[in-house]
Amino acid sequence: MKTRFTSLVKLKKSSMQKSEQAMQQANTNLNSATSALKASYKSLDEIQTPQSGKIGDILASRVLFGSQRETILHNKNWLEFAKEQMYKAKERLKLDMIEYEKFNYLELEEIKKELTRRKIAEAKDLDEVALMTYKGGNR
Repeated sequence: MKTRFTSLVKLKKSSMQKSEQAMQQANTNLNSATSALKASYKSLDEIQTPQSGKIGDILASRVLFGSQRETILHNKNWLEFAKEQMYKAKERLKLDMIEYEKFNYLELEEIKKELTRRKIAEAKDLDEVALMTYKGGNR
């Protein structure tokens, strides 16, 4: 049964589904950032520092450590950004779900009112038919 809220309910449901997809994407991005940060820490732990040898080897190791620290810093920033995006996606989804539920409730209430109105009209029609039949049988 169509009501004046039907099109709004469809629109809000579509918006809610888009928000769910955005949240899933943000969750995937968050998981990727977390695993990248763990991998960069693991790579830092695996770097061997030379205890003796040429100065070039020590300098190369130093540059490698610096590069890995920059990678870790980049991944930390990425993780913070992904967390923020996840938070925003959750909030957007929550608002969209509330909007959808609100209009869905209004649509259901409208349907209930229409069904009640129809039942009353049908009862009146049946009363009229019964009254006509009763009067027609007494003649």
